[in-house]
Amino acid sequence: MQSTIVMTGASRGIGRVAAERILAERPGVHLVVLARASSQSQVAELAAGRGSVTHITADLESLDSIRLAVHEIEARLDGGELPPLIGIVANAGIQYTNVLTETPDGFESTFAVNVLANHLLIRLLEPRLRAPGRIVITVSDTHFGDFKHNLGMVPGPVWQTPARLARVGAHPRPETTAAGRIAYSTSKLAAIHLVHEYARRLPAGVDVLAFNPGFVPGTDLARDADPFSRFAMRRVLPALTLTPLANSPKTAGRHLADVVLGKVEAATGSYIDRDRVARSSDESYNREREAELWVAVDQFTFGGNDRDGDVLKG
Repeated sequence: MQSTIVMTGASRGIGRVAAERILAERPGVHLVVLARASSQSQVAELAAGRGSVTHITADLESLDSIRLAVHEIEARLDGGELPPLIGIVANAGIQYTNVLTETPDGFESTFAVNVLANHLLIRLLEPRLRAPGRIVITVSDTHFGDFKHNLGMVPGPVWQTPARLARVGAHPRPETTAAGRIAYSTSKLAAIHLVHEYARRLPAGVDVLAFNPGFVPGTDLARDADPFSRFAMRRVLPALTLTPLANSPKTAGRHLADVVLGKVEAATGSYIDRDRVARSSDESYNREREAELWVAVDQFTFGGNDRDGDVLKG
């Protein structure tokens, strides 16, 4: 059956591996890749000889850019250029070296890309999803906040009100790399909270899953880090893939593709640790927090984002 999957974070890293595998294993899939214009050459390489791929330009730090991309997808679906939509893969993520980087909409950039962009994309496209449909959001085991899951490299999440997390300077010493990494682990905790809330709200036949690739050195996630950290991630830490402590981009990408393609059986709302259903952190199960976060991100993305408004106070 011909079908469409919309994917972010498909031009490099584990997303690129996953995209190649999806296209190879499901010839009927038309992959719509949302990425910056600067990624056009990588997307073209993905399309060459590997099936149907469409690049739609989107800057995930801009809510208006995401809206325009969705409008284009809707027009192509309505015009018959794209087959029915059955999947959304929110794989893109960012980790800044501070919590002072602000988007054009006035949000802290890590929260904007890792939380708000996914929410807006899912909420806008969800009415177009055909059952059985599947939404997969890439998260991270850094949300556990312990040495077992992050090897001491990323501080654990520090939860605050969504209004505070959405703004720059949410964590102490906001100019530091440590603050940026706290924002990252906290954003991934927020993403898991929202997966639980989506699972309660999405219509029957549309599942949503949180996918944890594990520690994957050798990707560009740390591209904004200091030179030593970038060197370690690209040249030193990949040796850990020879141990159970880390996965290679190839392995993590294969796991992601398997989740997207339904090879991993999981109930909606599940947390998939690499290739199996597992339990996320105890902190990630908090219905009151999940409901509060849903209301806040819905307001940020659909009800105005004035930084001086009531929603962003707290």
